[in-house]
Amino acid sequence: MTGDQELAEQLAEVARELLAAGEVDATLQRMVELAVQTVDAADHAGVSLVVGQHVETPAQNDGVPQAIDELQNEVDEGPCLDAIREHAVFETGDFAMESRWPSFSPGVVERTGVRSALSMRLYCDEDTLGALNLYARAQDAFTEEDHSVSAIFAAHAAVALRAAQHQRQLAEAIETRDIIGQAKGIIMAHRGVDDATAFEILRDGSSRMHSKLREVARRVVEHQREQ
Repeated sequence: MTGDQELAEQLAEVARELLAAGEVDATLQRMVELAVQTVDAADHAGVSLVVGQHVETPAQNDGVPQAIDELQNEVDEGPCLDAIREHAVFETGDFAMESRWPSFSPGVVERTGVRSALSMRLYCDEDTLGALNLYARAQDAFTEEDHSVSAIFAAHAAVALRAAQHQRQLAEAIETRDIIGQAKGIIMAHRGVDDATAFEILRDGSSRMHSKLREVARRVVEHQREQ
């Protein structure tokens, strides 16, 4: 088997493993573990997601990616943020000599010893899911082959992440439907009203308490269980 064939087999196995992970958290964690195994130059890997005005690190192979994201949050600049904001790939071969992120780069070397980075947007269609960030302690660590492998890896990872997110959304929708159904049944039994009226009572409670309908329904069910 040639080197290209071996790489193709390896990436195919990566895709299968990511899809098999299923849950979002498990998918993200498996993603960073496989990234370090797949891209030879990478010492550290992390996934960054933008939540509000901050970057969060839901998965990493060690503590370095989170330390780097915390620094990016402090100074509001860095390759991960640019990869997400500008929909592009950002690389540096030496943070010690990097001028694009003057408030960020010196701190990376000082806090983590990382010199090279490769940050890629994770996306499906036009929707940005986050960024996959690879870091290395060596200078100029990432080769052209690493770029190619990382791009293919990131594409597989984004598809797997989107699938896991859809699965979670479906599960949450089913749970919401069930809990609302239980709450309506309790109200109907206690107040002698029909299904539509029970739903209106829940909706009115949601408006008055400034809470989501699901949370109001959950309170009704929990209160019934406590009786």
